[in-house]
Amino acid sequence: MKKAGTKNAGKQEKTVKESKPKNGKKKAATPRELPSERLGVPPTTPDVDAKVEAAEATHDAANGAAKTKEATTNASAGTGRDTGERGAKDGQPVAEGGKAMSLMDAAVNILSQGTGDPMRCKDIVDLAVKRGLWAPRTGKTPASTLYAAILREITLKGDASRFVKTERGKFALKDSEYVREEAAKSRKA
Repeated sequence: MKKAGTKNAGKQEKTVKESKPKNGKKKAATPRELPSERLGVPPTTPDVDAKVEAAEATHDAANGAAKTKEATTNASAGTGRDTGERGAKDGQPVAEGGKAMSLMDAAVNILSQGTGDPMRCKDIVDLAVKRGLWAPRTGKTPASTLYAAILREITLKGDASRFVKTERGKFALKDSEYVREEAAKSRKA
């Protein structure tokens, strides 16, 4: 910032804002009003800045505006803050442990019951909703979401994954009877 020279001894200096030229063209400098001028503090008074801050604080307090608090580095989870834990919201049924059952857990539950044959994600989602293990929220394609989540688990966890992709679009549990039979058939061949 650049300050313009004083024209008269009785007047206060005005701050002049200079801007960078664009495309080689120079812009005219525009004078800005100082806080002391805005609040009517005489320019000859010492500690003008302290008086301006005090005047602004009393003005804000009179209007009911509170000062904003400084951000702290040791923020902790308080009441009303989203901690990322799921509850029984949006029609989501609560499992025995007290937490809401995810669609992945519902898929494990469904695949572990019955014959253990591979199933498509659409069938898993339909059974999960029908049995009340999981309730759909706002998503339009929960079967696609489940498919992606199962593939992500297989990719990331590898041998520790709960699922196995048996054929295109079908999954089974890794410890199911179907997978054991297929493994035994492949050993004999």
